[in-house]
Amino acid sequence: MTNGRHEGVRTPAGAAPGGSHRRGARPRVLAAVVVLLWFVLAGIGGPLVGRLAEVQKNDNASFVPAAAESTEVARFIEKASARNDLPYLLVLESDASITPAQQGAAAALVQKLPGLPLPGLGPDRTIGEFLGSPTAGPIPSADGKALLVILNLDTAKAEVTINSTTPLYESALELRSALSSELQGSGLTGFLAGPGGLLADFVTAFEGIDGVLLGVALSVVLLILLVVYRSPILPFAVLISAIFGLSLSALAVFPLAKAELIDLSGQSQGILFILVVGAATDYALLLVSRYREALHDTESAWQAMRSAWRGTVEPIVASGVTVILGLLCLMLSDLGSTSGLGPVGALGIVGAMAASLTFLPAVLVLIGRRVFWPVVPKVDHRHLADALKRRGIWGRVARLVGQHPRRTWVLTLAGLLAFAAFLPTFKADGVSASDLFLTDVPSVAGGEALARHFPAGSGSPVQIIVPAAQADAVVERLRTEDGVQEPYVGLVPGAPPVPVDGSLIVSATLSVPADSPAANQVVERLRADLDAVSPEALVGGSTAVALDVLNATERDLRVIVPAILVVIFLVLALLLRSLVAPLLLVVANVVSFATTIGVAALVFNHVLDFPNSDPATPLYGFVFLVALGIDYSIFLMTRVREETMQRGTRPGILLGLAVTGGVITSAGIVLAATFSSLAVLPLIFLVQIGFIVAFGVLLDTLIVRSLLVPALAYDIGPRIWAPSRLARADEPVDNSPVPARE
Repeated sequence: MTNGRHEGVRTPAGAAPGGSHRRGARPRVLAAVVVLLWFVLAGIGGPLVGRLAEVQKNDNASFVPAAAESTEVARFIEKASARNDLPYLLVLESDASITPAQQGAAAALVQKLPGLPLPGLGPDRTIGEFLGSPTAGPIPSADGKALLVILNLDTAKAEVTINSTTPLYESALELRSALSSELQGSGLTGFLAGPGGLLADFVTAFEGIDGVLLGVALSVVLLILLVVYRSPILPFAVLISAIFGLSLSALAVFPLAKAELIDLSGQSQGILFILVVGAATDYALLLVSRYREALHDTESAWQAMRSAWRGTVEPIVASGVTVILGLLCLMLSDLGSTSGLGPVGALGIVGAMAASLTFLPAVLVLIGRRVFWPVVPKVDHRHLADALKRRGIWGRVARLVGQHPRRTWVLTLAGLLAFAAFLPTFKADGVSASDLFLTDVPSVAGGEALARHFPAGSGSPVQIIVPAAQADAVVERLRTEDGVQEPYVGLVPGAPPVPVDGSLIVSATLSVPADSPAANQVVERLRADLDAVSPEALVGGSTAVALDVLNATERDLRVIVPAILVVIFLVLALLLRSLVAPLLLVVANVVSFATTIGVAALVFNHVLDFPNSDPATPLYGFVFLVALGIDYSIFLMTRVREETMQRGTRPGILLGLAVTGGVITSAGIVLAATFSSLAVLPLIFLVQIGFIVAFGVLLDTLIVRSLLVPALAYDIGPRIWAPSRLARADEPVDNSPVPARE
């Protein structure tokens, strides 16, 4: 290295060119201060990551649109009843007809239920403190082989966090223990079912989310980074950066969720972890790649980082802003669970960007080029020259695109559309409780026992608001409806109904499982048929909640998908100073999404044999695939534009593809691997989201960004930058900067 003041003198490592060791020490001091500040932030935010479960809301009813029929019915019930009950259904099953002795054992159990201790909440706490309406039962089944006990917890009391747990969860543990111990030797087998049991199993499923999911994700990323960098030091710097980004996110998410300004569910918490780790690692890969390039041109780690930071800040910020705005579009959702994911995920991306653009550069400056040990880059000014002569896979891909652009994009597009044709076969009509979990859980076994002896909808009745004068007519109409039985006026059979504002509640039991798609069809039919009896009738209950969630999700798809596409197009237009290139990238990513859903339909229906998908699965898949998948096109096209300004459009496309191929592919593999770690949670929704995003990201990285986008852009030529001045620039005669293989 030379400079004007010290001709021929080599600049020491870490020093600023043309300056002294003292001047070169200033950047190190600044870097050390930045690292120290991040350690302070992590010390505050790190513990909050483990406490996010305290501020979760996982109850389905709280996420229903405020204007939905089921929400209005729930409000009416709150007025008609002093409590909002959360029922546990205790099913006591016998191999033969129930005997008087077994009846006595069941009655004795019912007497003991209020006094069952809840040690997880503290000494002297019992279930009785949290009960709602009186316990019903034991109720004999029609076949005489089972008894049903309905234990109602007061929802407002049951979901309060006490000692990092809830009465809901602790009651489930004690009830299952009591069913085992109190019925021993009676010939009865006890099961815990109903909404209370199901919610308790959800708590159990998410119990290990803080440690297991994050640990698996970080382990997978570490393994990949060790292979990519072939260095024992650099991967840990990248992972610490991701963890610090998550800590910063938790500093914002925890207080906002605690104040109920945003909704945090177990699902959105799991996705937050994956988003931050995946995005932070992607940004780190891009930064480290440019840093390593710059180290080939300067001895100074500080100067190399300045060059790398300037070259990556624009694409990283553009990528982050695109994902953030895409996620914030979820706030247009009518569902609290979906709209809550928007700000939660956006705050996660902010944390990932902040750590990647401040903490990681500071660490790299402090360690210097030794961070790449044992393959330490030397000052040889050969990196770009090597890229131009590269014989590896990305050199060959660039040559293929340059030699056969139209053939490449036509064949690639045809293959993508062939799989996209299976998109209509993707099933997203909702998943019953028995299919929500991929492992055996007590509430599912309890539901099966309930269905063997009682009406399948027991414990989760349809509840209908009607004017008091028309209540009897509605009951008569319900007796003629398929899928409905045992209609009665009131909330509890035999109890006097409580009128509110001149209206009453009519209840009925479904003959099909209350959480099944068949039950949704019954409620839809009831809403239509009861209009003939009373246009003011409103149908609610747990099944109606699920139906309203399904309808709201379908509405969200129609509203949120176009909003995200518009946002992404606008960000790309500002970034690339073009209208044609953003349109090309958006269309390419939509095709990629359609192909991914088509492949997912084939895999879910014919390989994994999943019964169905949650209605929100396509929406979540779209948000993550389009918002995250566009990252790789941003990384490519910003580099292409940079090279175009010096070499021309077509040479810039090929050089940009050759230079960024390795780092973008590595980033895609890392993000796919992190989303794949969702498979450690035993919930069909998260496993399906993990597959869709992982497959879609790999498709974007290896096919769309590597073949479709560059081949189309090459075929279009300078017009890709229209209407900017680059579209009118003259192209050099030689349009192939990547020479043919020697």
